[in-house]
Formats: sequence, structure tokens, C-alpha cells
Amino acid sequence: MKTQAPSLYRFELGDFEITVLSDGTVPQDLYTLLTNTNPGKIDSLLHRNFLANPVETSINVFVIDTRDHRVLVDTGAGELFGSKLGGRLQASLKAAGYAADEIDVVLLTHIHTDHSGGLVEKGQMMFPVATVYVGQPDIDFWLNRTNAQRVQPPSKRSFDGAVKTVEPYLAAGKLKPFSGETMILPGITALPTPGHTPGHSCYLVESRGESIKFWGDILHVASVQFPLPETTITYDVDPRAAAEQRATQFAHAEKSRCLVAGAHLPFPGVGHIRAEDQGYVWVPINYRWREL
Repeated sequence: MKTQAPSLYRFELGDFEITVLSDGTVPQDLYTLLTNTNPGKIDSLLHRNFLANPVETSINVFVIDTRDHRVLVDTGAGELFGSKLGGRLQASLKAAGYAADEIDVVLLTHIHTDHSGGLVEKGQMMFPVATVYVGQPDIDFWLNRTNAQRVQPPSKRSFDGAVKTVEPYLAAGKLKPFSGETMILPGITALPTPGHTPGHSCYLVESRGESIKFWGDILHVASVQFPLPETTITYDVDPRAAAEQRATQFAHAEKSRCLVAGAHLPFPGVGHIRAEDQGYVWVPINYRWREL
């Protein structure tokens, strides 16, 4: 059986060039992971979208090339999900024409294994020249094992993952935490959106009047959470706050018509949303393959 090729999708945003990279996909059992819902509702919405449980979920990573900086938004799972799930970032990065040591800024939306796992592989820092930015509350939470009792079992691995992948950058003086709304670089602003994790953040990128907001884990399952935004997931540290944050971000994206990018939306995970009588509908970016 022939294998898939590394996946990437490239587009312009003002003076910036953005490349979406696939870190692979992971099957998710929605019956055990989704909360504040039930299997009947899940099955109905999956059927409507020609899907069935378990659902294959994308892990999307993004390069923002500002011409002066090469910025990576999240790093995928690395080797933390094993050899067959995720861990495709380095191959996709190479296919996109980038070397890991060209990345000089890494923006973590939060510290979960499928977002920070690619920072370190086989004990080696994969982005040795990069400064890594992440919300201070996530550093305080995930690098303190006494907080393990506050999360559901699927998230407990993130404490080990944080030690393996984030702590080496901290020790090397390459980790730069932020608190509150923070300009990282000209045109790139961190916006704290706590709920999914204490330090979860979105990143707003603006250039020449165009903008895109990198959502991180504002949502996980498009077919269920767009029509029913109140649906939560066991990965949420604070499910109520996560649902409220999702409602806020959905309403803003719909009203502003802002382009958004999601870590777990079907690849390439970039598009817009519109409101319907019940919930929202995802409208993917229009595909283009020609010279930019």
C-alpha cells in the first residue's frame, strides 16, 4: 500500500506567507472524549457529516514567514503518540522548504502533548535557535505535578510531556512566558483564552489590513462543536470556561468575518464560520494551487 506524502498548504496574508503543515492524524473515540452531550447526539451529527465514530482528527501546525522571522505555531505530537500517530511535522517542514534551525520563534497555544510534543525528539531540541513563547499559567500548571489531580486521565500524560519537551527550553533560557495580551512580534499578538488549559492562548496575526486568528484548541470536533458549541471534551482543564471561551470566539469570528485557523479542523484547518439557526457552520478556505 502506498503511503501518504507530507502535507502542506501555502497562502499569503498581506506581506506574510503562511504555510499549513500536517503532523498527521489521530483517531478519536468521541463517545469517551466528548462531554455535556450523549452518543445519540454525536451519532446524529456525525451521520449528517458523513462520518462515524471514531473520527480521524487532524493535527495542524502553521509557519508564519514574516520575511524577517520564521514563526511556528505549535509543534505537533513529536514522538509522544508513538511511531504511527502524529510526528509528521519534520517531514512536512522539509517538504515546505524549511529547515528546523530556520525557525526562530515558536508560539505554543498551550502545553498539551499534541501541541508541544514536537519541541524535543530523541532527547534533542528540534528547534535549537528558536525562542518558545507560551502563556505563564500553562508553565505554572503543567510543570507542577501536584496539579495532576485536577485533570481527566487523557490529559495526565501532558505532565510527563511538559517535562520532556518544554523543560529543556526553560533550562536553556529559550522559553519566554507571557501574561495578558502581548505583542510577540510586529503583527503578531498573543491573546490569552484560558479554559481548555489555564494558559491557553490564541494568536492574532495582521498584515496590510488582513488578519487571521490561530485558535489552538478552541474546538476539537468540527462536526459536533460547531452546531453544538456547548459540547466539551475531557481534555478541558476547566470545561465550563472552555465552553464560554468557544462561544466568545465563535461569535467574534462570525461577526468580524475574520479568517481563523484551528489545530484540529480538517487539514488545512483554515477558513471562516457563519451562524445558522442552531450553532455555526465551518466554511473552509477556497483552495488554490498556483504561483503566489
